[in-house]
Amino acid sequence: MTIPGLSAFYAGLVKRKNMLSVLMQCFSLTCVMTLLWYTVGYSLCFSEAGNGILGGLDKAFLAGITKASVWETIPEALWSLYQMTFAIITPALMVGSFVERMKFSAVMWYCTLWMFAVYFPACHMVWGPGGAMAAAGVMDFAGGIVVHITAGIGALVGAIVLGPRKDNRMVPGNLVLTVLGTGMLWVGWYGFNGGSALAAGADAAFACLATQIAAATAAITWCAQDIAETGKASMLGIATGSIAGLATVTPCAGFVGPLGALLLGIAGGVICRFFSLVLKEKCGYDDSLDVFGVHGVGGFVGTCLLGVVAAPALGGFNFDTSVATQSMIQVVAAVGTAIYTAAASYACLQVVKKIVGGDLRVPAAAEEGEGLDSYSHGEQCYTLSEGEVDGGQPVDVPLGNNITPAPEPAPAR
Repeated sequence: MTIPGLSAFYAGLVKRKNMLSVLMQCFSLTCVMTLLWYTVGYSLCFSEAGNGILGGLDKAFLAGITKASVWETIPEALWSLYQMTFAIITPALMVGSFVERMKFSAVMWYCTLWMFAVYFPACHMVWGPGGAMAAAGVMDFAGGIVVHITAGIGALVGAIVLGPRKDNRMVPGNLVLTVLGTGMLWVGWYGFNGGSALAAGADAAFACLATQIAAATAAITWCAQDIAETGKASMLGIATGSIAGLATVTPCAGFVGPLGALLLGIAGGVICRFFSLVLKEKCGYDDSLDVFGVHGVGGFVGTCLLGVVAAPALGGFNFDTSVATQSMIQVVAAVGTAIYTAAASYACLQVVKKIVGGDLRVPAAAEEGEGLDSYSHGEQCYTLSEGEVDGGQPVDVPLGNNITPAPEPAPAR
């Protein structure tokens, strides 16, 4: 889902001179997080040797995992690989708030430190053996807390600390790329939500069904508001709305029925859009690609509504606790996670500032001029001159009837 889904979705939304930088950041984070997960991440999240906040290091470098090792219903090697995908996409989600202005080195350092400060503890507390949140009764089927709230808040703090772009208009370089990325994310979400059931059974089926209904509902809800306000149906709007629905249903996917998913989609389509288009403008922060507005808010809303939509009265499957009790547990967990993540993210950014020389941003001349593709990577997605480029100079391309026709092929001999 990170490559190519998320990277394509993000890359299509930025200016053409910055598209490659987004692809590079997502690709690089996929590689870095894979190695981080293999060395210590899996152990810190899923070791039984730790405490309620963090696992131990007895499974570092996947020690002790053999072909005979099992995690619930699947081989532990598969479980580790599956959870690795969550660890990869969570920091990559934050990239959307930093685009077009943050140094490549700063992105890598921030995401790496952030994993230790935020992701690994959150993952262990919610899903790990003896995790504190799980012990308190917190429910998070596929990452509303672990992935979306943490990434959304980490992205918001990053956007505020960085400050706005010099030119923060939304100028999508290639909406086709964004739409293709949306489709890949939508399909990939079945793996996250349906796969969290750890078996090809009824739980996975209902999780995938809820995922589809919530995404479609949120997309149409967002699009309807666009039409009501502007008279036009926006492709960017309906695509973003579908992602909002996917984020909102994630914590609830395996606990709700179709009606609950429908309600989550409506809530996600309305509330995420308000945060992305209205509140962001009023507050003045540059959450460039709406990571907080879509993922952070969607994950928060879904987590808080879980107690309601998972109730048997709405076709849900939470038969163990009352609506009021579960709702209170969920709200406390969501708020607590958001507050801690904000503080930890700010601390990580201050450390990164010192590591990268005191400034997280690329020079203003690079941001306003050549763009991050050339400045950070010495490459470009597209040539910025008309025609082909020969020795750095544009070559005039004849137009109309002046085009020289190709020579006729020689007759066969």
